[in-house]
Amino acid sequence: MSGKTTIYDIAKKLNITAATVSRALNNNTKISESTRKLVMETAAQMNYKQNKLALALKSGKSNNIGVIVPRLDSNFFATVIRGIEEELYPHGYHVIICQTRDDKNLEIENIDALLNAQVDGILMSISNVSIEQNESFKRILKKNVPLVFFDRKANINGVSTVTINDFHGAYEATKHLINQGCKRIAHLSNNRLIEIFRDRYLGYKQAILDSGLEFDESIVIETISKVEEGRKITKILLNMDNPPDAIFSSSDFTALGAIQEIKAQGLQIPQDICVAGFANEPFTKFMELSITSVDQSPLEMGKMTAKVFLEQVRNNDTIKIEKKVVLKPKLLIRKSSSKN
Repeated sequence: MSGKTTIYDIAKKLNITAATVSRALNNNTKISESTRKLVMETAAQMNYKQNKLALALKSGKSNNIGVIVPRLDSNFFATVIRGIEEELYPHGYHVIICQTRDDKNLEIENIDALLNAQVDGILMSISNVSIEQNESFKRILKKNVPLVFFDRKANINGVSTVTINDFHGAYEATKHLINQGCKRIAHLSNNRLIEIFRDRYLGYKQAILDSGLEFDESIVIETISKVEEGRKITKILLNMDNPPDAIFSSSDFTALGAIQEIKAQGLQIPQDICVAGFANEPFTKFMELSITSVDQSPLEMGKMTAKVFLEQVRNNDTIKIEKKVVLKPKLLIRKSSSKN
């Protein structure tokens, strides 16, 4: 047989109507079990493949969920995705993964592509906040597609979120550095228009103030989460007339860059300068000089994000319940900051 097998080919072979074949393939209760089994066996023999998109258009349900993350080369986001998949697969859902590379235009394109693919929901960690993005988020809601933010979020009425307490994580990390005797702690921040990085900055700042130390904005430097950027910024900090005796980074990657530059300048860690990061990337514990970091519970975050989505789609009420789940971070103290 040439070309793709259709329901009409199956119907002709079994001498039944195409409508009966269609109902049997879609488990319609009006079709007897014996007929359904015969149709399914024949379809398999004839290599029949259902048109998933056509089925989605007809039923309004694709069983596909879109997941949008800033980047895939991050253990944190990879583990969040694993948690989402582990929670959704038993419920018959498949995951379509998109990355934005922190590009707001690519994020908008990803949203449009997922909506065109008729996904049943979108779970996402945003790149950054802009008017254009808010319009894209609203377009998701106008199409009645469930939307759940995780980690990085936009504050939109009616949209559920799953995050960790970034303020508390940063506060505890900074307090730990102070307890090691550090008095001049620099902060490698990230784009503070994004709430998680703003909260990490505020947690760092509050720990400084609560300890009675002088808060110095000149040693707070905004950068991006890359090793080479950590090296570059640390070189600037170490060349100051009054250099810091500790660095708290909002990212493990910039923390790693900081450590590389500190070593390159012949300084000892943690004797001369302590370093702490955020995210608990795998390399932080496997290095000879293990790095103190804040664990974000990514697997739990992924599972919880999926659970919030499932609760939302099971809710038949027209009014959707907005959930704000905040997970507790955990400070993991390692060699890079442990003087005592």
